Amino acid sequence: MKMKTLNYTVVFQKEPEGGYTAFVPLLPGCVTYGKDLAESKKMAREAIELYVESLEAHKEDIPEEDDVFFSQMNIDFSKLNLTHV
Repeated sequence: MKMKTLNYTVVFQKEPEGGYTAFVPLLPGCVTYGKDLAESKKMAREAIELYVESLEAHKEDIPEEDDVFFSQMNIDFSKLNLTHV
């Protein structure tokens, strides 16, 4: 059996109450949480593995990040009357 390495981007978001939420944009619904960054990374790896195993078990396509790119956008809200930004 030939082994293949898949790479997935994981976004880690610091939570106000502490810890980090991790989500995988290419795998809808693949979200997890850890009390610190190290635990969040561990949980994300496990979540991805389980997600891909489930796709395989159901004979569904396994997405790969071939044509994905990421960018940040800066939005200027100074002209709006927002109180929480």
